[in-house]
Amino acid sequence: MDIYQHFRKEEHHFIDLVCEWKRLVTEQYAPKLTDFLTPREQQIVRSIVGHHDDVHVAFFGGSSSVERKRALLYPPYMQPNEEDFQLSLFSIRYPKKFVTLGHRDVLGALLSLGVKREKFGDIIIVDDVIQFVVAKEIAPFVQMNVTTIGKAKVSLEEQLLSQLLVVEEQWEEETFTVSSLRLDAILAQCFRISRQKAQALIDQNFVKVNWKTVDQAHMECQEGDLLSLRGYGRCRLQAIVGQTKKEKWRIVVEKAK
Repeated sequence: MDIYQHFRKEEHHFIDLVCEWKRLVTEQYAPKLTDFLTPREQQIVRSIVGHHDDVHVAFFGGSSSVERKRALLYPPYMQPNEEDFQLSLFSIRYPKKFVTLGHRDVLGALLSLGVKREKFGDIIIVDDVIQFVVAKEIAPFVQMNVTTIGKAKVSLEEQLLSQLLVVEEQWEEETFTVSSLRLDAILAQCFRISRQKAQALIDQNFVKVNWKTVDQAHMECQEGDLLSLRGYGRCRLQAIVGQTKKEKWRIVVEKAK
């Protein structure tokens, strides 16, 4: 069976990587810990490792409600625990009376350290409390070097993982008909904007599909795809039900409230 046939072309490189991790665990009989993976990447790992007798897989990113998690591929003799995932949690201390910080501000500051995105887990913001999860191997470097976010002076306080705030996203289901399964058509219907506006936002790199920026309005969406449009929100293509008599597509979409 061709393993690639179930995945998009741009995912083939990641599939090769997962197969290599699996091979290493089998041959060395030792665990392999990955960087943080998006839910889509976790899904790919799960489907490739599957119910393999020689290699098992577990995911953890600080709590059950986070999106980005590290994967641990391990041999059957091992019983993984939270420490095996090597995570650190930081809370950001900043002058809350004078400054408002958002997700993009925090992510921008972290990426400006020259560390790749995959070393950071979720950024959690509840009211004026900001936390983020990071791979333990770079935690001391991050703590020492993140001293400003935007124009605000900040400091990082390490916390126990059990102190990670839980944010459960609420989703609302809707059914639409769309003229095609193109990205611009689905975004337009989902967020009630014109197709031209959707195309312009895609051109401006404001759109992500499965956590990756996409600049092709004609990209065809598939069941399970998570679409996010900056300034508008997120929606998930739950099901492609089929075509109507007028050859439009009936789809079921979940929108984040």
